Amino acid sequence: MNPRLIERAALLAALDAAAAGKVTLISAPAGSGKTSLIRAWANRPGQPYRLAMVQVPRDQRDAQLFWLALLTAAREARGTVSDAAEPPAPTPDFDGQAMVDRVLAELAARSDPAMLIVDDLHELNSPEALARLTDLLTRLPAHVHAILAMRHDLPVHLHQLRLAGELAEIRATDLRFTEGESRRLLDASDIALSDAGVALLHQRTEGWAAGLRLAVISLTGHPDPERFVAEFTGSDRTVAEYLIAEMLDRQPADVQRLLLCTSLVERFTGELADQLTGGIGAERTLLALEDANAFVVSLDPERTWFRYHHLFGDLLRLELRRAMPAEVPELHRRAATWFLAHGWVVDAIRHTQAVGDWSGAARLLTDHSLSLMLDGQTQTMRRLLTAFPLHGADADLPELALARAAVEVVEGRLDEAAAHLAVAESQIQTASHGRRHRLQLAIVALRLSLARRRGHLSDVVDRAAEVLAPMIDARTEEDIALYGDLRAVALMNLGTLEAWSLGAPDGERHLQEGAALARRLGRPYLEVGCLAQLGFAAKIRSVSEARRRCEEAIALAEQHGWGTEWIVAPALVTLAETMIWTGELDEGQRWLQRTTQALQSDTGPGIRQLLHRATGMLHAGSGRFREALEEFNAAEQLQSQLACTPVLATQASGWRLATQARLGKPGLARATLATLPHSQAQTAEICNARATISLAEGDPAAALAALPDGPDEHVSPANVTTAVEARLLAARAHEELGDHRAAKEATEGALALAEPDRLVLPFAMTGSRQLLETLPRHETAHAALVIDILDVLGGSSLPVEDRFAAPPTERLSPSELRVLRYLPTNLSRPEIARELSVSVNTVNTHVRNIYAKLQARDRSSAVDRARELRLLSPETHVRPRQVTRS
Repeated sequence: MNPRLIERAALLAALDAAAAGKVTLISAPAGSGKTSLIRAWANRPGQPYRLAMVQVPRDQRDAQLFWLALLTAAREARGTVSDAAEPPAPTPDFDGQAMVDRVLAELAARSDPAMLIVDDLHELNSPEALARLTDLLTRLPAHVHAILAMRHDLPVHLHQLRLAGELAEIRATDLRFTEGESRRLLDASDIALSDAGVALLHQRTEGWAAGLRLAVISLTGHPDPERFVAEFTGSDRTVAEYLIAEMLDRQPADVQRLLLCTSLVERFTGELADQLTGGIGAERTLLALEDANAFVVSLDPERTWFRYHHLFGDLLRLELRRAMPAEVPELHRRAATWFLAHGWVVDAIRHTQAVGDWSGAARLLTDHSLSLMLDGQTQTMRRLLTAFPLHGADADLPELALARAAVEVVEGRLDEAAAHLAVAESQIQTASHGRRHRLQLAIVALRLSLARRRGHLSDVVDRAAEVLAPMIDARTEEDIALYGDLRAVALMNLGTLEAWSLGAPDGERHLQEGAALARRLGRPYLEVGCLAQLGFAAKIRSVSEARRRCEEAIALAEQHGWGTEWIVAPALVTLAETMIWTGELDEGQRWLQRTTQALQSDTGPGIRQLLHRATGMLHAGSGRFREALEEFNAAEQLQSQLACTPVLATQASGWRLATQARLGKPGLARATLATLPHSQAQTAEICNARATISLAEGDPAAALAALPDGPDEHVSPANVTTAVEARLLAARAHEELGDHRAAKEATEGALALAEPDRLVLPFAMTGSRQLLETLPRHETAHAALVIDILDVLGGSSLPVEDRFAAPPTERLSPSELRVLRYLPTNLSRPEIARELSVSVNTVNTHVRNIYAKLQARDRSSAVDRARELRLLSPETHVRPRQVTRS
């Protein structure tokens, strides 16, 4: 059956707009739908033009016959030719100029709009006829327009019309079917295909009209349309016959050879084409083929790289195997040599594999495996590995074991990675002496990465020291480049593990050095890895600094298209965690979902336990303690597979125990508490858990006794969240013991610690709503933060835009914050001084500092700026004490 035509309204509208000009060119490859478009446009009801239509027969070389056809069409459009009339006959003496004049006269004889349409103009092989056509088109009467359809551009010189804006052009890209149009074409032919099937068919045909129609013909009545589409290529019989007849057979023999030889590669340059054919000047031919719309597509603005239309490339590869089978191996070797010489290692490996040179391919893969890893091409490495034989001598090459180990390390399958490394080490002696050195360096790099992913800090330190030692045995520039890569990897692994231990002071420095080195080496993937870990490491100093670092890493990753790759997962999960800490729960959840997506190809325990931990925090902050407990349990199980990060492990353990108590299981929590080693049981995190258990048991005195009692100034940035939690637990215990003053002081202390980073989560996790609701607003220096926290505890998530307000260049001190809360009142400075029991000079100094830090000119702008930064709530009004005015 013939596929039913569908109306392409947008394309018809485009032709309508183009036809308003003097001349419209439609230039596109065979089967693009040029003729169908013209016919659909011409046959629409209410067509306002008189149509003079000519279709040029194949290989028309006679100028007189062409012009006689034009004259006949013009007369028919005028209405002066009857059905029985004979067309004008050729004459021995053809006067081209006179014929142009006769056609113009016929077209001008009537004053209503007329359209001259010439289809298949590429078949006109007469320079004289084309020259006269240029004359005709530039002299068309005002009410006459022309449409020219062709497979490729012809020497019809219309530059004057183009400059005057009277020339419109419709190209192959305009004629391609959209995916939606492809679906409508299938529906019109009663072909049922899934959305994925339609998308695949559209991708394979690239919207080429003839390809789609030929596919529809084959699909009609097919028992398994989905399988047909999955297997549909240019070697399909109907497609192959069309392309051979319309494209391949029309080319000269030397061009056919060029097409066949270059079909072996996915993309090619003129230089590579010359290498494959053994000729010269291929680039000129390729440019001419693209200009001729011969299914050759340039891939860059400079038109130096090319590829074939998918279906045409399939056909050419089929013809290559049929017509030149003996030359195929040599073509693969030539391609591999060229790609390797130009730095395209993956292509070189693929073509080396294609000729069965497995040892050569394995050697190439191992020599460049570190480079491929550092460029984020682990999945490419896995695909290359699947092409190697699974059995036989070639399957046991040490190079292959190393490459497999590299992939497993990156994807978090650590036991499998260790097994492959052991195989490589046992076989390394079978390698030549010259190769052994490179293999040993590769093993060092992989052992380093494996130790880091397992959390073995001492192993990482020892192995990193080997790599970071001064380079003494670099023999070549290649060795120097390799050592540079190894140093960057060592710095990232060392800094990462130091950061995860939350105790080693050099973690951030090593990661910064690794990022800088990666930038110098041109390794953006490795730079993203270092920056992502820096985001995590910055948590030891402040939540806001961690957020800034994470956003920097994510921005660089997205710039390179790695926004959902595992390499940026530490930044994604840390950014989510910072948002959860500050009460932006909805945004935190969104970034956790991004983290999950990024970890689809990573099964390792490291980042996954952070993901479970942060998800548990999200649930706990929302009051879903049962779900939180499940996540904290999962985090602890993964943490047990790691040898480091004791602080993280202790914090997760403390939250798990506290969550058990909040779920009404304090006995179970206390039993677990008794099993902890003494060193862990005395940490601040476990002390908080012990206090939570005591509160759940109804023993506030025991809760107070369990908590450390240290002044605020001794709280390190790394422990601020734990300290906030401790003060809130103390406040709850004091409240239950009836000591409201102590409860108020402890709550205010928690708010003071939370204020710099706007921490909200500890208040939600500890159930401190009642403490805040009973805290008089005029007695706290943190009224805006209190409102934010109560909003979250009431089920809201803080709006994202709040975090984009730029903080003051320097933070306000607690004393300045106390003065700030009086500025919205009508109290004078002496009155504020009496309220605070300080001197007027002290108040004046604080006010000057407030103005400077908030970049405010006066009292009113300082209040507005403070409310914008949520240092004051929108309705802050301090109730002053009774003041005796003198």
